[in-house]
Amino acid sequence: MAGNPRPDATVHVRTPYKASALVVAPSYVRGEFDSHAVDCPFVFSRAGRYAMTYVGWDSIGYRTGLATSDDLLHWHKEGLLIDRGPRGSTTEFNVALTWIVRDNDLFGSGELKRVGGHYLGTYHAYPHAGYEAGPAAIGLCWSDDLRHWRLEEPCLHCDDVDAGAWEHGGLYKSCLVEEGGRFTMFYNAKNVARGTWLEQTGAVVSDDLKHWRRVSSEPLLPVGQPGAFDDLFASDPCVVRCGETWAMFYYGNSTDGHARDSVAFSSDLLHWEKSGEVLVDVGAAGAIDSRYAHKPSLYHHNGRLYHYYCAVAPALDGTTGEIEYGEVRGISVATS
Repeated sequence: MAGNPRPDATVHVRTPYKASALVVAPSYVRGEFDSHAVDCPFVFSRAGRYAMTYVGWDSIGYRTGLATSDDLLHWHKEGLLIDRGPRGSTTEFNVALTWIVRDNDLFGSGELKRVGGHYLGTYHAYPHAGYEAGPAAIGLCWSDDLRHWRLEEPCLHCDDVDAGAWEHGGLYKSCLVEEGGRFTMFYNAKNVARGTWLEQTGAVVSDDLKHWRRVSSEPLLPVGQPGAFDDLFASDPCVVRCGETWAMFYYGNSTDGHARDSVAFSSDLLHWEKSGEVLVDVGAAGAIDSRYAHKPSLYHHNGRLYHYYCAVAPALDGTTGEIEYGEVRGISVATS
């Protein structure tokens, strides 16, 4: 196998027990940053507390919020974390923080790591108003207290000179791993192939956080063959060390109309072998995740693995109050 993963690696990351309700839901209050949808969880610990950044959508674009918890199951919204920027800025319409450099060990502390004395995150921003409108770019952001963030201009674009054809349609979520002084940023991107949009996952590396180099002109995690659960998307990487190997949790979107979370393994962060196993599947009709169960964020505590994900289901009459959106999109969790 290309990545030489341990054959029993998937056993250690299964989370078959789902919550039956959203742990973070949209507010459905007009004017709030998460009025229409909640998306893209990133869970970590700091100073003995659990925290989650997440992305809210308000019908204009993405903004980033923060929630905290004492038990990893009940979450309290703390409010807006990163707001949109001024007119003409990269973040005029969108700013979606998706990762903060953390302890690499899935079964470790889950604590954030400082880089040069600061917390280091990655964000992406779309250039227009609307739902993921236009090709997004990816940038770095810095904080001393996790409440106030300084955003750099994007360092990664879909039209960079070394960008592969598979990513020319725009970039999405990023995940930044520091190992031995080198930074590897994984991200998914899109382009048209097979007559439709495909999303796949690639990576860039840097030794100084200023100069980035793509490790391949092809995706490291491509979509599956027609009929596979990931035949349209292999997206939203969440990369952590799992024992003696690396694990990339990701979601597959399929021509059957559903999205599901899975995992791939690698020994070197470059060559990845898909497990082929769906870790979090969609639920039955009427469930909170009957349409999509996707966009993973993993956290381990006290012998239990928590697999947070974005759960999506069609909206039922009255479930979204005055907000008309057509679906209910929030964050849920499955556990080991």
